[in-house]
Amino acid sequence: MAIDTTTAVTGPETAAPSGSVPPSTSVPHSPADARLSRRAKLVLFVLCAAQFMVALDFSVLNVALPTLGTDLGLSRSALQWAVTAFALPSGGFLLLFGRIADLFGRKKLFLTGLALFGAASLLATLAWDPASFLTGRALQGLGAAVIVPTGMSLLTTTFPEGPQRDKALGISGTLLSLGFTIGMVLGGVMTDTLGWRSTMGLLVAFAAVVLALAPGLLPESRTPERPRLDVPGAVTVTGGLLAVIYSLSTAAQRGFGGVDVWGTLLVGIALLAAFVIVESKAAAPLVSLPMLKRRTVAWGNVGGLVTFSMMSTVVFVLTLYLQETLGLSSFETGLVFGIQGIASAVAGTYAARLIGRFGSRRVLAVSLLGQGVFIAALLGLGSHSGVLLATVAVSLASMCHLGAIISYGVTVTSGVPDEEQGLATGLVTTTQQIGLTVGIPLLGVLATTQSSLFDGVRTVLAIDAGVVIAAAALVAVGLGLRKRAA
Repeated sequence: MAIDTTTAVTGPETAAPSGSVPPSTSVPHSPADARLSRRAKLVLFVLCAAQFMVALDFSVLNVALPTLGTDLGLSRSALQWAVTAFALPSGGFLLLFGRIADLFGRKKLFLTGLALFGAASLLATLAWDPASFLTGRALQGLGAAVIVPTGMSLLTTTFPEGPQRDKALGISGTLLSLGFTIGMVLGGVMTDTLGWRSTMGLLVAFAAVVLALAPGLLPESRTPERPRLDVPGAVTVTGGLLAVIYSLSTAAQRGFGGVDVWGTLLVGIALLAAFVIVESKAAAPLVSLPMLKRRTVAWGNVGGLVTFSMMSTVVFVLTLYLQETLGLSSFETGLVFGIQGIASAVAGTYAARLIGRFGSRRVLAVSLLGQGVFIAALLGLGSHSGVLLATVAVSLASMCHLGAIISYGVTVTSGVPDEEQGLATGLVTTTQQIGLTVGIPLLGVLATTQSSLFDGVRTVLAIDAGVVIAAAALVAVGLGLRKRAA
C-alpha cells in the first residue's frame, strides 16, 4: 500500500519481472517524483528510527567491549559473543518473522518486536553475570529479528517502486549507517563517563519512545490472501541458520578442530539443503525459489553479505587495534568512528542520486570495489602510530560501504510485487544479519588468538580487502554489467 504518494515509474536498472519494460527504455524522473507527503515523512521517520535503534544496539557496545569484558569476566576471545549473542537469533529468525508478518500483519508484529527489544535491553542493563547479559543480548536479537523485516517490508509496501522508494531506502540506509557510527561515539562517551551499562539503558529509553509513536502513525499491511504458513520450511531454515551461525561463532573461541563445531556445521548445512527441497515442493513456500533465481536478488544479496561481513570485521579489529595497540581510550576511539559516521552521512545524501543516474547494480559493484581498496590502505597502519590513516581510510571505506548497503537493498527489492516484499526484505535483512554475524567469528578470531594482536589485525585486513575486491568483480559479472557495457 502507498500513502499520499505520487504515481511511481520504473527507474534506471530496476529489476522488473520477465516481460516488463527493459531498463534501457525507462522513463526519466523529475525531482517532484521523489517528494513525500507530510504523513509519509512521519511514517518514514518511525520506521527509520526503529532501524536506527537496532543499528545503535549493534555498535554501542563495540568500544565498550574491553571494559565490559573486565567487568563481567569475559576473555578477549569470548568478547565476540557480546556481538554474536545478538546476531545469532536476529539472523536465524528473520525469514520466519518476515513471512509471519506478511500473513498476519506487519504492524502488529513490528510493535511486538519493539516491546520485546525494550524488555531485553532492560535485562542487559541489569545483567549480573555473563549468562544474564548474553541472555539479554539474545532476546534483543530476537526482537530485532521481528523489527527489521517488518519495518523494511512496511517501508517498501508504503513507498511505491521508483524515486520515492529509492529515496526512502536511501534515508533508511544512511540512518542505519549513522546509527552504527553514532553508537560508536556514544558508546565511548557513555562508557568513560557512566559505565558500559548506560549503553544498554539508552536502548531501553529509545525503544519506549519509538513504541509510543508507532501505533498512531503506521498503517497496517499484510498480503491480500492468507495462505498457510510453511512450517517445515520455517523449521529447516531457522534451524539451519542457527546451527551454521553457532558453529562459526564457537569456532572463534576454540577453533575448527572440535567435533561439536564440525557436527553442528554439518547439521546446519543438511538442514539448509532440506530447506531447498522443502521449498521446491511447498504450495506456499517461505522463500520463493524463482525469486532466488532472479539475477538481481541472488547477486544483490551476495554483495550485501560481503559488504556487511567484511566491514563489521574491520570495525571490530580496528577497535581492538586503537585501544590495545595504540592505547586510545573508549572516548578517543569513539571519535575516530564519529568522523567515519560524518563521512557515511555525506555518502548517504548522494547515494540515491547516484543510483538514479547510474543504476543500483553499477553503484553496488563500484561501491564494493572502493570499499576493498580503502580497506587495503589500512595495511599501512603501524604498531605505534596510525590514528590518522585509520580515520581517513575507514571513513572512505565506510562511504563506499554505505553506497553498497543502499544499492543492494534497491537492487534486491526492485521488481518484486507487494505481496512478496516481506520475502524480499527478509532476504535483504537476513543477509545483513548473517553478514554481521559470520565476519567477526571467521576473521576476527585471527586477530584475537594470535600472539601479536597487531600482526593479527594486519592479516585480517589483508584477507578482508581481497574478499571485497573479488566480490566486486563477481557481482559486476553476475549482474551483467560487462555485457551491458559491451
